[in-house]
Amino acid sequence: MAVLDVAVVSAEQEVWSGQASRVVARTTEGEIGILPGHEPVMGLVAGGEVRILREDGTLVRAQADGGFLSVANDRVSVVADAAEIVS
Repeated sequence: MAVLDVAVVSAEQEVWSGQASRVVARTTEGEIGILPGHEPVMGLVAGGEVRILREDGTLVRAQADGGFLSVANDRVSVVADAAEIVS
């Protein structure tokens, strides 16, 4: 089964990284859902939640403000001005 390699980073630190089956993020153009095999894309991150569905079915939620999202070759990078894991 194909997976995504995901990294969420802020200006200060790496907030979360690992493998996932789905990522949903809020961009200035609206929400974007990313599954394995997604076409390459870049977008500006709007303030909001990034939802990462891990392979085991657990959900990781990160608050990301500003920055950008990049998708290429099943690698998703969220590079935010500020980001943190939320419970």
